[in-house]
Amino acid sequence: MYKAFYGLNDNPFSIAPNPHYLFLSDRHREALAHLTYGLGETGGFVLLTGEVGTGKTTVSRCLLKQLPDNTDTAFILNPSLTEQELLATLCDELKIQYGEDPSIKQLTDLISQYLLNNHQNDRNTVLIIDEAQHLRPEVLEQLRLLTNLETDTKKLLQVILIGQPELQQLLKRQELRQLAQRITARYHLLPLTVEEIQLYVQHRLQVAGRFEPLFTKKACKALHKFSGGIPRLTNLLCERALMAGYGQSKVPIDHHMIKQAAAEVLGDIPVESSNKWPMAIAASLVVAFGVSFYLFLPESQTESQTKPSATTNSAVKQEQKKTQTPSNGSQSIVRSAMAQSRSIDNAFAGLFALWDKQPIIGLTACQAAKQQGLQCHQQQGNWNSIARLNYPAVVYLEDQQANQFYGVVVAREGEQILLQLSEQQLWVNKDWFNRHFSGTFELLWKASGDIPREISRTSNLSQIQWLETSLAIISQRAPRLVNSFDNNLEQELMAFQRQHGLKSDGIAGNQTLVQINLYLNQQGPRLSRQAGRS
Repeated sequence: MYKAFYGLNDNPFSIAPNPHYLFLSDRHREALAHLTYGLGETGGFVLLTGEVGTGKTTVSRCLLKQLPDNTDTAFILNPSLTEQELLATLCDELKIQYGEDPSIKQLTDLISQYLLNNHQNDRNTVLIIDEAQHLRPEVLEQLRLLTNLETDTKKLLQVILIGQPELQQLLKRQELRQLAQRITARYHLLPLTVEEIQLYVQHRLQVAGRFEPLFTKKACKALHKFSGGIPRLTNLLCERALMAGYGQSKVPIDHHMIKQAAAEVLGDIPVESSNKWPMAIAASLVVAFGVSFYLFLPESQTESQTKPSATTNSAVKQEQKKTQTPSNGSQSIVRSAMAQSRSIDNAFAGLFALWDKQPIIGLTACQAAKQQGLQCHQQQGNWNSIARLNYPAVVYLEDQQANQFYGVVVAREGEQILLQLSEQQLWVNKDWFNRHFSGTFELLWKASGDIPREISRTSNLSQIQWLETSLAIISQRAPRLVNSFDNNLEQELMAFQRQHGLKSDGIAGNQTLVQINLYLNQQGPRLSRQAGRS
């Protein structure tokens, strides 16, 4: 449903164990190493425990792929069985034939003969039991008896028990002490850390075809907080947040959306009410005003220089006035403006004003833009990314306490940036901006025509020539006359994609073509009419 909206070609957060999305954190790799070591020894039992959803099954499936070709594997997913049923299931998995209503002895003899034959043929036999905390003590004892079959150097049957922490308590029972002594390796899988959650989310997005970050840093922290680092819960929260973002036409996914998703998935979590755009604020933002000054020094210093203010923007032009503001007063004004800029809706209202448009109550910013013939574009990058595109943009900023606030980059003049915070426009220098910029920005633009789905080697010659000419204009060189999608064009396209954080595959897909059109489009306000493309 939402795949096209986010530029995905698959659902990245399905809870199905798709091997294409395999993500091995340091903890998973360590667990895998322990299991591999346990199986490589003399055999017996190997134990893997962890909370629900931590990825135990993922580790076991990865282990199966690493087993040598001379290994026969039996996988039991439902261990709520009697001794006879367990032995029969093991025979079924190993394709051992048995008659109707066999006894435990008959099944045990058949399995023992199978293990001996495998050993003579230099083959190994591994039994993996998932959800092993449900095994009855008498069934575990039956398993131990099976492992009694051995040579002078190894057990003929190796058993991997995978279960929740209750399995550890089960194996401490007095009647299972003999089995517990045969465990050659054990590992308890812990949840993911905050950093691993961020890597996990980005990994799954990349596998699904999106190479630009979609979740903010604070969103990833919120994911860790509400999921406890459990991958399965993380998938559920991400899936619900993406659905909400799609419904609101909103990117990126922020921590507020994660909290809303957690309330729906987990329950009993208070949800912050979302603010609508007050008409009074929207109307006031149409008029450009404010105190203008330069910030040449870091906030921690006590002195700062001031410069004549500039309040000119594309919406309203006023004569410049020279203003002298005391340094302490300048810092106070900045802090006050930051504190009043917590609403992204108000920031978008300021961006709409630069396009001579306005928000529409009841619609998201992107929905309102579409109603008025504009497109939304969200991107990750730095100040140079914004300067290259040369569009006014809503920017995601963070104060010294890592609290998010929002501004609008209105104009630029050399190293100085005209930034609108709430109802004030302030000149700040690039150092100040870089200290507070989180890397996410959004802009509005007006498409001049339909954008093709992709341009590649199989496209028609007119599209290929358009791509060559467009890249030449962006890089400020003379375009070539091409008769095919040659290697030079592919290399230049890949360089463009790498520069903008896109998948460097040499195919101009939708995201690449939008990025190219942003450079070529001449409609609407710009940060600087003299800005280059460097």
